[in-house]
Amino acid sequence: MNHSARAYDLLIVGGGVCGMTAAIYAARANLSVCILEKEVCGGLVNWTNTVENVPSYPRIHGEELMDKCREHVESLGVEIQEVDGVEVVDFGGRIKEVTTSEGEVYQGKAVIVATGRRPIPFPVKTDFPRVHYCSVCDGAPYKGKDVIVMGGGNSGFDESLFLLNLGVKSVHIVEVFPRCIAAASTQEKARQSGKIKVSTSTKLAEVEALPGGKGRVRLESAINHETRVEEVDGIFCFIGQTPNTGIFQGILDLDGGYIKTNADMETNLPGVFAAGDVIVKRYRQITTAMADGTIAALQAERYIRG
Repeated sequence: MNHSARAYDLLIVGGGVCGMTAAIYAARANLSVCILEKEVCGGLVNWTNTVENVPSYPRIHGEELMDKCREHVESLGVEIQEVDGVEVVDFGGRIKEVTTSEGEVYQGKAVIVATGRRPIPFPVKTDFPRVHYCSVCDGAPYKGKDVIVMGGGNSGFDESLFLLNLGVKSVHIVEVFPRCIAAASTQEKARQSGKIKVSTSTKLAEVEALPGGKGRVRLESAINHETRVEEVDGIFCFIGQTPNTGIFQGILDLDGGYIKTNADMETNLPGVFAAGDVIVKRYRQITTAMADGTIAALQAERYIRG
């Protein structure tokens, strides 16, 4: 056991909405809690322009919502360590231990893994530099310009609507599957805008950088392989996410990279719980992540007290 380690009742690896919800419940149960976050608290919700499906706010920016969550967490005395990701874990003993990229060692009687997911990178090799993963971060320079958005899910449509609000001239949503899976109401907003075009069963096959900053994009039909070419000023990629579970390979039971848990968020190891987007589940929403975090915290408290 590392006697120089910082000791807590509960360690939470990941400071997204799931991890912060777990921290609130654990702190209210009088557990000492530390959140360890590789980047900054809020996770992918920080990248969401408009949240309209969380009870309490009919409409709120994702980053603002996460700021309010963090304020709540900090008001309960939870310690938060950011920009210092967990790189090594030792879950084999009664006391769980993690080591961060800065060499800091933390110990807990229980651990909740809430590391979430990360965007799948742009799948086409290209020297075109204007490929982005966040319209909130990178959309402003495209006012009056034409962009492609890859992905017909909720993120693709939400970000497209946000780009229009920034003054983008036109958006072409490209979806490789036969239909878009974004919420019907969001798709209707896009159609009504008159500035968003949608192509399904379409693959973005090639991107060539042109003099002057534009990109020449070759689109290919997934049905008959016919191609067409268009020029764009930028590309925004929202084609899904992959779980952040690399350090848990061979330690926790995984399925397709996601952590396997039971209904109580328990993993294959006693005292190690997992919750949120990182676990095997059907629906991944802000509210389902909050529910998972609640259950994991209640079960972790029961484990620690037991």
